Amino acid sequence: MPSLDFKGKAFVYAHHLTVPFRELVPDAKKSCLPKSTAPALDGNLIIHGDNLHALKALLPLYAGKVDCVFIDPPYNTGNEGWCYNDNVRSPVAKEWLKKASPVDKEDLERHDKWACMMWPRLKLLHELLAEDGVIFITIDDNEVHRLRMLMDEVFGEDAFVASIAWQKRTSPESRKKLGPAHDTIHVFSKRQGQVRFAKLKMTEEQIAEFSNSDNDPKGDWTSTDLTAQNIDPEKRKDQQYKITLHNGEIVSPPPGRCWSMLEPEFLRLKKEKRIWFGVNGNARPRVKTYLSRIHAIGVRI
Repeated sequence: MPSLDFKGKAFVYAHHLTVPFRELVPDAKKSCLPKSTAPALDGNLIIHGDNLHALKALLPLYAGKVDCVFIDPPYNTGNEGWCYNDNVRSPVAKEWLKKASPVDKEDLERHDKWACMMWPRLKLLHELLAEDGVIFITIDDNEVHRLRMLMDEVFGEDAFVASIAWQKRTSPESRKKLGPAHDTIHVFSKRQGQVRFAKLKMTEEQIAEFSNSDNDPKGDWTSTDLTAQNIDPEKRKDQQYKITLHNGEIVSPPPGRCWSMLEPEFLRLKKEKRIWFGVNGNARPRVKTYLSRIHAIGVRI
């Protein structure tokens, strides 16, 4: 089987074994529990700390017991400000990481450092998964192919289930002739043939959230936020346009946010009556999501 060769691989190949075990210590002050109930490790957990250390701390409790894992690792776009500073024991690796720790788009070794960061974490996640467990990992075009090769090597080619294209935008990319419209979710199982997929039925509570107050011919719907977090105002200035409400009031996105789509896409949805301005037509716009178009996908093991 072909494998991915990257600078530092020899140093991190067994690094997950050298990471010390750490005790998980519940913090009563930060626990959401009824009064007079002591925090414990057998319920839902939010772990604060380095994710590599957290995974190693979970190993004694949950090795081989986790049914489903979903992770959203750094995409290594060069704009995220993250750095790989895991302290492997090799003096050569320490020196290399120390000299070139910050990851930026112009760094020719940033893909090596990203792979070094991912390898020990994938190894520990493999140990945590149950024999019939499954893992989902989101990634974009920067590392999608390298992640697939890392997963093939850690989990095995036969453990590959699918690569799902997740549509992250419906409006065209105005800054490029061919812009990215989707991210990828790599799906691997712990063992081949152990995972079966089926549609999830919506609960009565979920269905009750849909209605048709304006007699829309497309059927029952619910409204969702039309804004998104404005991480990079300079790059998203085309999503800062003004919208005129039915009463003539002009609104802009709230501070720190932008509209979730470009203006041409907004105007198209508005023409199709898929933008909701409230009962009186003067509320901040929201997007209609129709019950008939909901396709919830789940995992059945």
